[in-house]
Amino acid sequence: MNLSNLKPAEGSTKTRKRIGRGPGSGLGGTSTRGHKGAKSRSGYSKKIGFEGGQMPIQRRLPKFGFKNINRVEYKAINLATLQQLAEAQNLTKVGIEELRTAGFISKSHLVKILGNGNLTVKLEVEAHAFSKSAEAAIQAVGGTVVKL
Repeated sequence: MNLSNLKPAEGSTKTRKRIGRGPGSGLGGTSTRGHKGAKSRSGYSKKIGFEGGQMPIQRRLPKFGFKNINRVEYKAINLATLQQLAEAQNLTKVGIEELRTAGFISKSHLVKILGNGNLTVKLEVEAHAFSKSAEAAIQAVGGTVVKL
């Protein structure tokens, strides 16, 4: 066997259907496009959302809502998570860097501390925002709150 007698495995290739090559081929005439209509014409391309002339769904349904361009998305971290992190790594300060290395947030996230769970460790907590209950719970244990 060499390069001059290589060929594909039996049945692994098909010959292309050559349409529009005269009546003798059996695929001439309308060239498999059927009779008349937009789909039979050259240059036809269906518009996105076209439903055959029926009123499209995006026009039948009413408009509603809006996107607030000033919305600020925060990644929520609960007090229970801070407690767990502080115990596991024996921390006195929990900030953005500690949460990032622990895998709770990514580089672009803004962090908001929420008051779910209870805190028993005195911590200095650094975040972009705090709920009132979380702030009160941190200060009740003798910790401090640092807003970035």
